[in-house]
Amino acid sequence: MPQTKFQDVIFTILMVCVMVCAMVCYNIALDRGGLTNAVFAMALGELPIMIPVAFALEFLVVGRIAQKLAFRIVRPGRDPMILLILAISAMTVCLMCPCMSFFAVLLFKDAGSEFFAAWVQTSAMNFPMALCWQIFFAGPLVRLVFRMLFQKQLRGASQEEADAA
Repeated sequence: MPQTKFQDVIFTILMVCVMVCAMVCYNIALDRGGLTNAVFAMALGELPIMIPVAFALEFLVVGRIAQKLAFRIVRPGRDPMILLILAISAMTVCLMCPCMSFFAVLLFKDAGSEFFAAWVQTSAMNFPMALCWQIFFAGPLVRLVFRMLFQKQLRGASQEEADAA
């Protein structure tokens, strides 16, 4: 887990990139009736728009709210770290999924007068995928990469905590 503001920014960038890439490909595949090689190329057009939107939303708004909600369910220092991670991840998906679905419908679907219905349907279709992708793939992958990038700093922080105790 990030220990500094810089680490938090890097962690958020990594997580946003992995989640947005997967979800953009998923949504394009849904619209096209299946996953093809062309979906990955098409996704490249949406990523420069959706990644900054997701980063701003997560870093400035959703991250703090998700932690507050998660900490109503689990308690740092009392509950195992895996429960903290799962609670924060689940709350983040619960908040980010409808928000990002809103922007996806607004920017990439021609919903017209059916905007609300398209947004609700997109959110409902995205939520199970986003939750599973976050819990089983993106979360573990990003935490592994993050630990590798900040191995020395994280080890130093753990040692300082142990020395203080």
